[in-house]
Amino acid sequence: MNLSQALSESAMSFGEKAAYHFLDQTSTYAELDQAVTQFASSLHSLGIKKGDHIALLLGNSPHFVISLYGAMRAGVTVIPINPIYSPEEISYILSNGDVKAVVMLDLLLPLAEKISLQLPNVHHFIVCDSNDEKAKAFDVTEFSILPKMKTFSRLLSSDHSKFECPLLDDEETAVILYTSGTTGKPKGAMLTHKNLYSNARDIGEYLKITKEDRVVTVLPMFHVFCLSVALNAPMIQGATMLILPRFSPKDVFASVMNHQATVFAGVPTMYNFLLQYPEGQSEDLASLRLCISGGASMPVALLEKFEEKFKTVISEGYGLSEASPVTCFNPLDKGRKAGSIGCSIVNVENKVVNELGEEVPLGQVGELIVKGPNVMKGYYKMPEETAAAIKEGWLYTGDLAKKDEDGYFYIVDRKKDLVIVGGYNVYPREVEEVLYNHPDIIEAAVLGVPDPNYGEAVLAFVVSKNPALTEQEIFDYCRNSLADYKLPKSIEFLEELPKNTTGKILRRALKTQILQNK
Repeated sequence: MNLSQALSESAMSFGEKAAYHFLDQTSTYAELDQAVTQFASSLHSLGIKKGDHIALLLGNSPHFVISLYGAMRAGVTVIPINPIYSPEEISYILSNGDVKAVVMLDLLLPLAEKISLQLPNVHHFIVCDSNDEKAKAFDVTEFSILPKMKTFSRLLSSDHSKFECPLLDDEETAVILYTSGTTGKPKGAMLTHKNLYSNARDIGEYLKITKEDRVVTVLPMFHVFCLSVALNAPMIQGATMLILPRFSPKDVFASVMNHQATVFAGVPTMYNFLLQYPEGQSEDLASLRLCISGGASMPVALLEKFEEKFKTVISEGYGLSEASPVTCFNPLDKGRKAGSIGCSIVNVENKVVNELGEEVPLGQVGELIVKGPNVMKGYYKMPEETAAAIKEGWLYTGDLAKKDEDGYFYIVDRKKDLVIVGGYNVYPREVEEVLYNHPDIIEAAVLGVPDPNYGEAVLAFVVSKNPALTEQEIFDYCRNSLADYKLPKSIEFLEELPKNTTGKILRRALKTQILQNK
């Protein structure tokens, strides 16, 4: 079984049921399945065959869903790309990923024109109408890529009566997700049909998603969190997706209320924005049976404040691109533990090990490693990096974690983010938890900076709702909860913390800011 087949089965079982709502559009499962087949047929008619690669430069939209599933139905590998990446980043991924066609918004035509000369192997630019006046003003007749341009709508109107779906092997690559990485160029994690289907199936069963659910799909679709949790898993179960083009607290509240949404998946920053939204009331989210958090560790103080205000429970999970992504989740039938990422989901094994790969005792910190049908086949064209990441079937995550006596795991921090002060380990998350408990602090991020006396020192960045809050007041507050070596040496006040499109705080951007200010 693969995702394309699963969609067809959903179409047979729930043909007239709404697969998604998007702005003023609604599509049934039968309509979506037909559009997917038409797109798959059109790719073949363009000469894009099984095993070829296409890229998606799209935001949250039906275009993305149809392109993703249509490509997989045609046996074509999909490379989703963040559409707000720089031209250099996009060009690198298109080149390194051996992409032959790009599905993109019309607003990105100038970007495609700019980088096209560097990409002779990209033969087709499939353009999706954004209904944006800026795009309508483009004079496409002056674009050198005009001969390579096709319209998405034209492809969907093509005859697909003679199309035959190729046989798909479970181990063939369905999607390549380029991870941002901490150094060097991004790495393309190759996820097979088996990886994606098994994780979506197991997530859906673990979270008890059914055809009666209405899932708010507002996380970026090009990101693996949304891809599996808010798109693939609901699709398999026949649920309805409430697709939002972008995140805004106002739109999320409206979507939940208008459609009586039952499931919301977001990153901690989204929950923080919903909490801070002045017009948000507890009854606005009353229809939600399940709130999911992932992508980054949620501060316990934020979790408790959100749950108190909206009278709901947030269940945290854990995943990474290389694992399709989910490996852990707080079980719905055993109770949630605040601050925990939960237990291993069905068919996936998690373990905490030391530097020798040996499992450490309960409660001790080590590196989290993962094994299961969801683990990637490797990094595209990077055998050495693959060998370093996967050892004897175990994926080494690079995250520091510990496990309790009930089988719940806790992420302590990223291995690379560990701060060592005078030989003592300081986990940034521990300091951030204290900062988030301060009544005047909205957001916080902690990292290590060089120190001539202790090797490293703790630096904290905070966003405060009280302009009169002082550095000394924060020091005094932290001293009540932290040992002296864990205390921030200095505090930087910011109006907001830098984040990526999923809302994850960008520590690298903060480090860059430090270097620029020196």
